[in-house]
Amino acid sequence: MSAKSRSIALIVFCQVTSMTLWFSASSAVPSLLASGEISGQQASLLTGAVQLGFVAGTLLSALSGLSDRIDPRRLFAASALAGALANIAILATGFDHFGTVVLRFATGVVMAGIYPVGMKMAAGWAERNMGLMIGTLVGALTLGSALPHLFNALSSLDAHTTIWAASVCALIAASAIGFVTLGPAHRGVTHFVPRDALGLLRRPSVRLANIGYLGHMWELYAMWAWIGAFLDWALSQAGARHNTLLGDRPLMTFIVVASGAIGSLSAGSLADRYGRTTVTIAAMATSGACAATIGFCTAGGPVPLLLVAIVWGVTVVADSAQFSAALAELADPHLVGTMLTIQTSLGFLLTFFTIQLMPVMIQALTWHYAFITLAIGPLVGVLAMWRLRQDPESLRLANGHR
Repeated sequence: MSAKSRSIALIVFCQVTSMTLWFSASSAVPSLLASGEISGQQASLLTGAVQLGFVAGTLLSALSGLSDRIDPRRLFAASALAGALANIAILATGFDHFGTVVLRFATGVVMAGIYPVGMKMAAGWAERNMGLMIGTLVGALTLGSALPHLFNALSSLDAHTTIWAASVCALIAASAIGFVTLGPAHRGVTHFVPRDALGLLRRPSVRLANIGYLGHMWELYAMWAWIGAFLDWALSQAGARHNTLLGDRPLMTFIVVASGAIGSLSAGSLADRYGRTTVTIAAMATSGACAATIGFCTAGGPVPLLLVAIVWGVTVVADSAQFSAALAELADPHLVGTMLTIQTSLGFLLTFFTIQLMPVMIQALTWHYAFITLAIGPLVGVLAMWRLRQDPESLRLANGHR
């Protein structure tokens, strides 16, 4: 096996195993809500705290140029180790405790040393397939985010098992990432100048790529955070019995979220061939349509409902990697790590508000209409990527395929 193949495989493996930390606690939320152990607001905080922690971590990294100054393998390993320890500490605090929110915030902080750092390492090996390379990493993130739901399904909703499994996965990632070889396109800096990054942010093409990403993020994590609770309601409304395969909410949630890995890989390959703006516009138009209509699908029974949910799961994250790939192609090579970190920081700051918005929308509009509010983001994203397509600098995307 070549150094490239081995390294990419290792990065993907470590990304999958470490990203289980992200949803290790919130994957148990539907059962905790059903049993009355936590409130809807506490449920939002369990996920929202990770988002805010990630924003804090990425801001710290972006301001210091950390991801471009430190060996990414060491930063990744230290972050995964710290995340595993913060995650396992939840077993001592329990779920309905302020200390748990603090621990989830800490987990989010260290995730800033995993997600964008993994993308930077993958970009170092990219040649003419940047979209597929980063799409593979986002597919790994998606699968890692879905795994806690599978742990729940296999352990009869035992939250303690989910926490243990996620922490062990992160420890394995911390050990394995050191065997990665950095690619020929990897660049670092010894002296970081913040105004260089700020100058790039003012460039119209970079600004439009980031707006498109923000539109995508308005929808993505709110969908991931609340799709399990929605399916709990929707499957019963659609007539699915709990003791059947279609009525197994944790398993169905895993399938819906994990299906995004297929979307990420497929979109990466298509975007390298047909263009970043083409694929992102198509993905956001489809996911936005699913968000607007899924609340009405219960009338058709569980099969149509789950089909729409899976299409949404595929398309809601399919475009994610392409915004990162576009930024990596538009940015100066020595600032790729910092620009990716800034982009994810802005996006995840937005997700905190959309996740907190969902309980309010569910209360005010009911599940039938609540997800319609998420369709606003893809609409804005489509418009931004259409504008980017008209920009002359878009010829730097996907080897000239825009």
